[in-house]
Amino acid sequence: MRAHLVQLDIQWEQPQANFDRVRELIEKTLISPGDLIALPELFDCGFTLNTKDCWDQDDSTLHFLQSLAQETKCIIHGSRSIIPPDQTLAYNCATVLSPNATKPLCEYSKIHPFSMGYEPKAYQGGDSTTSFDWGEGESKLKCCPLICYDLRFPELFRKGVADGSEVFVLGANWPHARQHHWRALLIARAIENQAFVFGINRCGDDPNIHYAGGTIAIDPKGEILGELEDEETVLSVEVDPKALKDWRRKFRVLDDIKIRSF
Repeated sequence: MRAHLVQLDIQWEQPQANFDRVRELIEKTLISPGDLIALPELFDCGFTLNTKDCWDQDDSTLHFLQSLAQETKCIIHGSRSIIPPDQTLAYNCATVLSPNATKPLCEYSKIHPFSMGYEPKAYQGGDSTTSFDWGEGESKLKCCPLICYDLRFPELFRKGVADGSEVFVLGANWPHARQHHWRALLIARAIENQAFVFGINRCGDDPNIHYAGGTIAIDPKGEILGELEDEETVLSVEVDPKALKDWRRKFRVLDDIKIRSF
C-alpha cells in the first residue's frame, strides 16, 4: 500500500487552475490502484474567507475528486467548502472519494476553525469525527480525516483511536511562521496514538501568508517515512499495516488510557 501526499502551491481562488495542477503532479507519480492520494486543506481555492464566491456551489470540486478517483482507481482525500441550505457560514470539509462510489465515503467538517485567522467569520465548526476504510482484508486500515488547526487538539486524535482509527490524514494550510510546531505536533500525534500520521501542507504564498510545505508521513513509532521541504511535488511512501498492528500488540500503551474526554 502506498500513500501519495500532494504538496501544492495553491492558486488563490482559481479552482480550475488547481485542478489542472493536481492532475499534472499525479500524472508524474507512480500510482497503483488502491493507493491513497491526499491533498491539502481547501486545495481548490486556498484558505480564503470569501466563501460567498468560493464554496463548492456547483459541485465542481466534488466532480473533480470523483473523476480523479475513477481515473486513478485510488481513494482520494480532498477538500472543499460547503454551505448548507438556509445557512450563511460554510463548513471547511475533508471529502473522501473511492473509485466506484457515487457519493463520498465520508465528509469531515473541521471541528476547530482557526479563530486567530478569522476563520469563524466565514466557517462554522463541525461537531463529530468520522472515518473511512483504506485497503482490504488483513491490510485494511481505518483512517480518520482531520484538518489543519485540529492538530493542536489531541483529544480529537484520542477520539479517533477510540473509534478504531489507525491512520490520521490531516490536510492543512499551515503557515511558515509556526513550521516547527507543525512537525513536532504531527510526530507527537503518531507516537502517542501508535498510528500512521500523514500531514499534507501547501507551499507557496497566498495574499497574506507564506507557506513552507513540510508535508510529512510518520509511522506508529514516530519514525519519518518521508518528508518534503518547500517545493511543489508529491511525497509517496510505503505503508505497512502489519507493522502497525504488531506494534500496538507488542507495546500496549492504548490499553492503559485512564482519562477519556469523549
